Amino acid sequence: MIWYPYEQMKTMKEPYKIVDAEGVYLYTQDKKMIDSVSSWWSVIHGYKNPVITQAIKEQADRFSHIMLGGLTHEPVERLSSKLAEFLPGDLDYCFFSDSGSVGVEVALKMALQYYVNKGDMKRTKVLALRHAYHGDTFKAMEVGDDEDYHFILEAYGEKKYTVHIPTEIPALEDAFLKYHNELNCFIVEPLLQGAGGMRMYDISFLKRARQLCDNYGILLIFDEVATGFGRTGNRFVADLVLPDIIVLGKALTGGHIGHAVTVANKKVYDGFYDNAQEKALMHGPTFMGNALACSAALRSIELFEQQDYMSKIRRIKQITRREMSGFTDERIKEVRIMGGCVCIEVYDSSVLDGYQQFAYEHGVFSRPFLNYLYAMVPYIITEDELVKVLSTMKMWFEKK
Repeated sequence: MIWYPYEQMKTMKEPYKIVDAEGVYLYTQDKKMIDSVSSWWSVIHGYKNPVITQAIKEQADRFSHIMLGGLTHEPVERLSSKLAEFLPGDLDYCFFSDSGSVGVEVALKMALQYYVNKGDMKRTKVLALRHAYHGDTFKAMEVGDDEDYHFILEAYGEKKYTVHIPTEIPALEDAFLKYHNELNCFIVEPLLQGAGGMRMYDISFLKRARQLCDNYGILLIFDEVATGFGRTGNRFVADLVLPDIIVLGKALTGGHIGHAVTVANKKVYDGFYDNAQEKALMHGPTFMGNALACSAALRSIELFEQQDYMSKIRRIKQITRREMSGFTDERIKEVRIMGGCVCIEVYDSSVLDGYQQFAYEHGVFSRPFLNYLYAMVPYIITEDELVKVLSTMKMWFEKK
């Protein structure tokens, strides 16, 4: 029996059974629907992309996986070189893993050990944002701030190693003033907080965070698992404000196969580079640097560059703003748009009850959560397809 994610198995409705997928479409036995959420924001090139699929097939004919313990291979070497070239600044040192949550765990472990390696055992706290979501593994949950997902941690009592603040500069400055001697890092989902409610904030907050991290000698971590590869309207938010560590996942492989990477700058890497074995990063996911995933990621990045995906994202934002302009309803708290994301936040979550089935019947797959109805479409979507997604969202309020 399948145990499904984020579901009460006793009461969940039957999931839609997908028999095929291509482009922006998912197919059930009797329905064709646009995937408006890109399989949790990852399938940026659409399904069954022929270039990525061919790369996976060709690599599988050679070998599918080789551990990185004492071994290496061409796909992981090429991807590491490509990421070093593709990412801004000196984000050059790639540690691979098999999911975004694990990538976050690696980043947090790096930050703590960076100071331990320097002989500083007091920097045990992490500064994070309110409404943060960084994944469902334990340290990722601890730095998260979403009771709807992570209420289980209440069993441990008060969080001792995490400080949460709102995305307000005075709160940021107060936190650094109070805790700077205890902090090893500040971790954020930059500009767009995804599972915490598609919350959007200004770049000025991150610029000030960078200044404070520099002033107090604290590492800045960007969790760009969801925001990377254009979702905010920037290639990476790291292009605007440079972190010490960045975590990528989801769209890294175009959503074709699971993989993630934690990329550190030279300062962080040098904190581990030593003759002493105990200063090594003792971490090693079995499937890190998986050859199939690396091959897919290389092709995904090439497509992103060669087909000018940033122009596609600007077009999505332009159409979305046009279609949502003036749209309002007394049940709607706010309509938010950023890059390739649109979110309708309602006052009462019951307003969205039944929307998923309504959308299905209108040829759109959607997965609203809590008070949030949103779309993060594949970047290859046509104007007509995008208008259909947005029209379906608006129709729901017009019919009720």
